[in-house]
Amino acid sequence: MLADSDTRWKWGALTAHRIVPGAPVDGLLLRGRATPTARQLDEVGVRAASLREVTAAEFLGSVDRDAYDVVVLACVGGTVQAMLHGLAHHLNGRERRPVTVTGYVGVVYEKLADGLLLRHGADVVLANSAHDAERFRAVYEGVGADADSVVECALPFLGGAPYEASTERPHTVVFAVQPSVPASRADREYLLRRAAEHARRHPDREVLIKLRSKPGEHTTHIEEQPYQKLAARLPGGLPANCRLVYGHMGEVLDRTDLLVTVSSTAALEALHRGIPTAILTDLGVREALGNHHFLGSGCLASWDQLDEGLLPRPDAAWTARQGVVADGPYEAAFDAARERVAALVARATLPPITPYYTLTTAPGYLPGVLARHGLDASGAPRPTAAAGKPASGLRRAVRAAVRDAARGAYRHGVQRVAPVIRRMGEL
Repeated sequence: MLADSDTRWKWGALTAHRIVPGAPVDGLLLRGRATPTARQLDEVGVRAASLREVTAAEFLGSVDRDAYDVVVLACVGGTVQAMLHGLAHHLNGRERRPVTVTGYVGVVYEKLADGLLLRHGADVVLANSAHDAERFRAVYEGVGADADSVVECALPFLGGAPYEASTERPHTVVFAVQPSVPASRADREYLLRRAAEHARRHPDREVLIKLRSKPGEHTTHIEEQPYQKLAARLPGGLPANCRLVYGHMGEVLDRTDLLVTVSSTAALEALHRGIPTAILTDLGVREALGNHHFLGSGCLASWDQLDEGLLPRPDAAWTARQGVVADGPYEAAFDAARERVAALVARATLPPITPYYTLTTAPGYLPGVLARHGLDASGAPRPTAAAGKPASGLRRAVRAAVRDAARGAYRHGVQRVAPVIRRMGEL
């Protein structure tokens, strides 16, 4: 299983365990901007039989060498496309090749066509709901590409104990933040201030601001304005019954009575458990925020309404279409994917990997996608990107130090320099 961030590691590892139950999972972390830290992996709480960090070329060599039955590509769309072309080049002419599986880590509210076409070519493209399956097939059929790879399932991290109100602890409101939504400092300060004000209005409640990462860590998306730093500068600070928390989302939801977010996938986790869930409208209902995905859910609400005691009631038809609290047991949602993967693995041979994007269909786009991952137009690793001999302990240590320094410089630029430049440009 190849992953390029903490959230995609969570999705990929859990997906692998659900579609091939009992099989050992080798975890490969793609080296890059969002490579998760040990703390982030521990917080996700998903284990693998082995775990190591690799480059794109090293991943392709590993698949070529280790004869995997199934490869789950839990990466951003461009990376999936590059790895599919790389695998097609590496495994060309082989009698057997692994079954390739990919999908989305959560709510698909932007770049639908772009992301899907970059994932085309995988044997199985998982859709997390009936709603997504219909959209995915429509995109593929709309460009004349094969849509048989689309298989409906569910998000692999739903579940947990059904919600029951407790009198043994304070009524707990959890604001699930997102790294990049909203983007501006003013909007993020506003949401933080409203969460703090909600705590002041309700001193009998506990308000938890659930953070995705610690300063210096990266997730799937870039966080230019970390809530930790905004909270430190909040006038009056946070009240005693409002605090920042980390941890596994499932464990946080175990003590949640109201989940509040702009558009986080955590909303689907909460809805699946029956936890009252609010999708904030304070900053508008806009595609840029992703909360437009929840139109018709019955969950749209503002902080003003929540301050007055509103507990949104979800629309049952909407939640069923989104793959949460659907009819039938949750595990049955993965039956079709398990059957499809098992049937493909059992075949003596599989057809060549044939993505929709080729040098014929996208000659001005595909080469750039491949080049970003060190591959040439044929899918072969460029000489400078090709995997060489295993590095010695000293070389590995030097490489690690250089990578850490580069990531630190990158984070400094994103979180300190870039905002300053933007503010200067607004003068």
